[in-house]
Amino acid sequence: MSFNFSFAQNANENLKEIDTEIEKIMTDYKAVGISVAIVKDGKIIYTKGYGFRDLENKLLVTPNTIFGIGSNTKSFTAALIGILEKEGKLKIDEKPSKYIPHLEFSTDKMNNTVTIEDLLDHRSGLGSLDGSYILFPAKNRFDLMDRLPYLKQNAEPKNSWRYSNFGYIMLGAIAEQVSQKSWDDLIKEKLLTPLKMDNSNTSIGEMVKQKDFSYPYGMYKGKAQKLLFQIPNNDKPGAAINSSANDMANWLRLWLNYGNFEGKDILTKDFAKNAMSEKAIIDGNPPMKPDQNNFLFGYGYGWNTQIFKGHYRVAHEGGVSGFSSKMVLFPAEKFGIVVLTNQQNTDLPSTISSMISIRMLGLDENKPYQYEKEIYDIYKPTPVKSINEQFKPTHSLDDYCGEYTNKGYGTIEITKENNNLYITFPAFKFVLEHQKFDNFISKPINEIPQQMNPEFDFKFNLDYNNGEIKELVMDIQGGVVFKKDKN
Repeated sequence: MSFNFSFAQNANENLKEIDTEIEKIMTDYKAVGISVAIVKDGKIIYTKGYGFRDLENKLLVTPNTIFGIGSNTKSFTAALIGILEKEGKLKIDEKPSKYIPHLEFSTDKMNNTVTIEDLLDHRSGLGSLDGSYILFPAKNRFDLMDRLPYLKQNAEPKNSWRYSNFGYIMLGAIAEQVSQKSWDDLIKEKLLTPLKMDNSNTSIGEMVKQKDFSYPYGMYKGKAQKLLFQIPNNDKPGAAINSSANDMANWLRLWLNYGNFEGKDILTKDFAKNAMSEKAIIDGNPPMKPDQNNFLFGYGYGWNTQIFKGHYRVAHEGGVSGFSSKMVLFPAEKFGIVVLTNQQNTDLPSTISSMISIRMLGLDENKPYQYEKEIYDIYKPTPVKSINEQFKPTHSLDDYCGEYTNKGYGTIEITKENNNLYITFPAFKFVLEHQKFDNFISKPINEIPQQMNPEFDFKFNLDYNNGEIKELVMDIQGGVVFKKDKN
């Protein structure tokens, strides 16, 4: 099914019958719905919706259907930092502590060397700290910054690349601090409104009030199932934008014109160039096969960089519960692609964007695109197993109960209910399934958004002097220790 198709008369000849190929790929993936837009030489030359935005009621996707774009939000936050620099409110070569009062990292090296630019291109050393804000959300982003001295370094600052959602949360906090406005208001004022992205927003609550929005879906045993929306909180600067293919086409036009949109300089040309340049190398290994044409992976400001079949490509992916997306820019060839889907657990956006890229570059040789399909099932809770009688816990279940605290994360509570242990975070409550001795694994007790695998490993450690339970180790970020409250 498709709807609202427009194709400029001067469109690239290589796009003939592209909708037929897209529909074949969708059938192969058992996709629910997608929306696609292609920009060339500053104009939208192709825009089309496929499939359904509401599978149950058979409501069709259009080019204006709103999807969650996940981490493609990062290029918006990066652009916001560029605008604030253009306005003289900050400098990206300065330390974050200049703009966030009392900010302190866990190491002297990070305090002495990390700059705003390092946050933009993921060279801060923070790495993955997702558990700190998903499981333990703070009242606001500035409260979250107070945890930084206790959150350990995950990579070498300056000299390594480690993707960090927390780094973009910091960028959002910096933008709020220097402007005294919320990140949401800044994104709308500085970007969405001037770029005429009228269907875009930063709130699930606002999204579902629109007439043309998509529900989130995921595949399970070959069938599509509706999922819960993922509602960003502290992490909005890295994942919160909802948009349509038509709106995102304007976003591509801005970047392909190096910060200028319809005659107005939104970004400086230098910032736009730097954002799309390879600032950090992700994989510096040479191609290992003669036909391996995709290599030299890097990162700019909210954008990945890559050599794609001999052409310089700037791109990024995004995924939140029930949605996945892909943005692609070829600056030298002056074209870009956006693919939005209402399925999280698939590489469908990458497959379609690569197929279109090859066509636009004239490399398809009039043959269907060959791809390796990636689909995995959404997470589904399974029944909790009883205590492993062969390797029983060392203590009675009551002895494990109590509160456990880590200054970088927060406090969790262990309780006993109906002969099972439960673990309660500020944002979630899970049951603990016994594995062996003092080892457990968490499992959800009801449906949750597909933003993480909730099965975390936990180990209770004993005080060797008296044999009492003294701490709980959670298997995230290399092992996070929560000390048991003696009271």
